[in-house]
Amino acid sequence: MSSLHRIRLALAALVGVTLFGVVGYLLLGFTLLEAVYQTITTVTTVGFREVRPFGTAGELFTIALIMLGVGTALYTLGVLMEAVIEGQLTHHLERRRMDARIAALRGHVVICGYGRVGASTAEFLHAGGHDIVVVDTDAERLAGLGPDVPYLVGDVNDDAVLRAAGLERARAVVIALDTDADTVYATLSARAMCPDLVIVARARTTDSKTKLRLAGATRAVNPQRIGGRRLAAFALQPDVAEFIDVVMHDDALDWRVHQLAVGPGSELAGRTVAEMGIPERTGALLLAVRRSPEARLEPNPPGDLRAPAGAVLIALGSQEQLALLTDLAS
Repeated sequence: MSSLHRIRLALAALVGVTLFGVVGYLLLGFTLLEAVYQTITTVTTVGFREVRPFGTAGELFTIALIMLGVGTALYTLGVLMEAVIEGQLTHHLERRRMDARIAALRGHVVICGYGRVGASTAEFLHAGGHDIVVVDTDAERLAGLGPDVPYLVGDVNDDAVLRAAGLERARAVVIALDTDADTVYATLSARAMCPDLVIVARARTTDSKTKLRLAGATRAVNPQRIGGRRLAAFALQPDVAEFIDVVMHDDALDWRVHQLAVGPGSELAGRTVAEMGIPERTGALLLAVRRSPEARLEPNPPGDLRAPAGAVLIALGSQEQLALLTDLAS
């Protein structure tokens, strides 16, 4: 029996004894206030004074109430002290506060699985100032998270756990579980729950990427394959690889590659790349355009390429330049 269950049982017993005493004294002719006062002073062993003289029935009832009430009160006190000493009560209160934090999140990223890939993903997102919620079945893994990172211990293949993590309010979910079978099942669950959610799934093998896409993953990523390609790039084109690595991951550098959507009311909507004049107006460099979710990326877009509302622009620039471009696109 858990400490929390014992606390609930002890408090319920104490309330029951108190009600028993109040009802008993009411039947002996006490008023409601007198019955409550007499019960509390008896159960807590204060024994300040009797509200009115007792007859034989009152004395026998009070003896029974003392035997029941004092034992129950001492048991309740012992259970509460045990919970405080063992930290169970503190853990429960911290869990309640964390659940409240998760319930208040909007536009966060849910990370399913806190192994090596999940931990690296969480570290990068958290360092970038993004809100995250980490879910894993192993509480010992999650013990390494900082106190400001909300988490849940549970099976992500359970829809109730995904809802508790705020999946329906999240901007994306990263699924990096121990097996491809679990990842496929979690992807199916997430897609069924949120048809428009961005789902990034870790594939352990090349063959499983196709299955994950069929299961509903927006992107299926094989970290080993990506790692191998980066190693090859550093061997053959070290400067290019370093530039991409620095721009994407080095917090000390002010330059970033950023994607943003052209809003329906934006002055950029429906204009050609030349008409936008992005380098002249913001200083940012337009690297690529995706005109619709189904379209391919078009690198180094020509000046006559027209970007409709909803198109995605990928640009390189400083934070100030990208902020100006974001204002134009919104």
